[in-house]
Amino acid sequence: MKETLKYSFCIIITALLATTLSACNDNDKANVSDTRQYYPKAPDYADASMWFTVENDKNGDGADVFYIVSTWEKDWTTTDGRICHYADVYNESHRTDMDKEISRIAEYMGEGNNFYSPYYRHITIEGWATLNEDTITNRFRTAMADVRNAFNTFLSQRDSERPFVLAGFSQGGKAVVELLKEMPEETHKYLVAAYVLGYKVTPSDTSATTNIRAAKKADDTGVTICYNSVSDVRYIQPVVAAPCAMCINPVNWRTDATPAILHDTITVTVSPEHNVLVLKGYSGSEYAPIMGFLNVGDFHGCEPWLYQECLRKNIRQRIQAYYAGRKPKNNDSK
Repeated sequence: MKETLKYSFCIIITALLATTLSACNDNDKANVSDTRQYYPKAPDYADASMWFTVENDKNGDGADVFYIVSTWEKDWTTTDGRICHYADVYNESHRTDMDKEISRIAEYMGEGNNFYSPYYRHITIEGWATLNEDTITNRFRTAMADVRNAFNTFLSQRDSERPFVLAGFSQGGKAVVELLKEMPEETHKYLVAAYVLGYKVTPSDTSATTNIRAAKKADDTGVTICYNSVSDVRYIQPVVAAPCAMCINPVNWRTDATPAILHDTITVTVSPEHNVLVLKGYSGSEYAPIMGFLNVGDFHGCEPWLYQECLRKNIRQRIQAYYAGRKPKNNDSK
């Protein structure tokens, strides 16, 4: 009886919804959307306050690092009752939240390099919690528009022949993948490497561009480094980690199942079948579950931090390899 009532109620609601929608013309729909949602003002990347910047390359042997921050904000409501699914870059507390991550990343990715990270209207955690790829993709268009504008500003204000590193964590990793798919060949040839931390590079991503080539070792350049960490493959969270076309172990820089020991107690192994890292001897207890779908058997929160010493050394190694590969060869005949 309860099931019958529930079914009848669903039919009634569906019918009412269909009737309401059919009665609205396109302008009415736009007005409804505008009154229910709020889109913050787009950042102006000519304004220095829209950037976190540290310039540490004093000797000219480093690179420019463009880093894209992950998700920090939750849905919030304006004073007139409109809901917002995006960070507001003109809200000082939102920028302060982003700084918590960016400043720590800059400590190791910006070592000996010039480091630039834009504040952008990243989508809130509720969008990811839908686990709906269409919802995420639709909302992400606003975030990606900001990232694209920031990256174009970054390119326009730097030495165009200077090497650069792309990096991003979680939502920022998604943005890195999209930038790679759009990047002109002339720009890509100066890419040292792209680091996609805690996000997937799908088979369709790799088929969309020749710019995405999986890293195979510690010092190849122009490549993409990608990994996600779990305690067991049954905890793979598809919204961030599957399907994934590549994975490299940031401890031993191998793509096969050869294990590596991190911090003397953690065994890190690639699962070539699933393209994820499987960790043993690590609880991840310092990372609280996020809305019941992240940090639950997976170690999403740890990706930039657990391996940071490995990443610090590897960024330097790849930059050195980049310069070494571009030294003029001695063709003098004897």
